[in-house]
Amino acid sequence: MVSDGDTAPTFTATIGTSDHEPFDLDDHLGDGPVVLAFFPGAFTPPCTNEMVALQDHLADFEAAGATILGVSADSPFSQGAFREEHGIEFDLVSDMSGEAIRAYGLEIDIEELGLYGIANRAVFVLDDDGTVVYAWEADDPTNEPDYDAVLDAVESA
Repeated sequence: MVSDGDTAPTFTATIGTSDHEPFDLDDHLGDGPVVLAFFPGAFTPPCTNEMVALQDHLADFEAAGATILGVSADSPFSQGAFREEHGIEFDLVSDMSGEAIRAYGLEIDIEELGLYGIANRAVFVLDDDGTVVYAWEADDPTNEPDYDAVLDAVESA
């Protein structure tokens, strides 16, 4: 897994909308801290809780100059419907190829649910230079991050 002090792997993907907008992490570096919140799958209870909690804290993150990005292996269509249903205003990034998931060392399988090559729940805060200043990975994909700790990392970045 990517750790504090590492240079964050950059990647390209698609924004989770029906428009299939291209996404490039490099386009977001240098404009304030970036929060990458990897999650296993849209519409699952723990992932819904996490993305809604980040939405609830969005004003605090934006006041600190941060950009929040949710990242999962879900299709852009699924992510778009998920955003709409839950009022999520930050971008979700569709990493169907698994490029980012593998680059960050987060690929897991949940065989009993038939899910393979998905992201474990993890949060990274990147500074303007793309250096990881905060890294957290769940011991169990149903666990949520400490949102106050993430915000503290953003404010320190």
